[in-house]
Amino acid sequence: MPVETVYSADWATVRYDPAGKYVFHTFHKPIHGQHLRDTLNAGLEALIAHGAHKWLSDDRNNAALEPEDFEFSLTDWGPRAAQGGWKYWALVVPESLFGRADMSEVVTAYYNLGVTVRVFVDLEEARAWLISQ
Repeated sequence: MPVETVYSADWATVRYDPAGKYVFHTFHKPIHGQHLRDTLNAGLEALIAHGAHKWLSDDRNNAALEPEDFEFSLTDWGPRAAQGGWKYWALVVPESLFGRADMSEVVTAYYNLGVTVRVFVDLEEARAWLISQ
């Protein structure tokens, strides 16, 4: 079965892989505000629609989160995603040190929602771990 593109924009692409049963987003450049919300919500809709439990984040090209985006991810989107069935997250961290700074708090918050999180610097290692879950 081919990978399905569920959202595509200059700043990000979201796909669903039916073989691995996971949602996969790629940030093409730093993303914030409504663009981030639209991207994450499109992925969440796909996760729920397909009954998936896994998410692969390719955040290598992202930067530090804006405070309002950080708040949105922790208090709005994250809880909705966990309620929607999200259980496993393979996170490929931003290449920017500033982008990596926020990740520890996000990882902890999602872990507390019941999501098993593993952090990577290599996309293929992340994908392999996620598929094995």
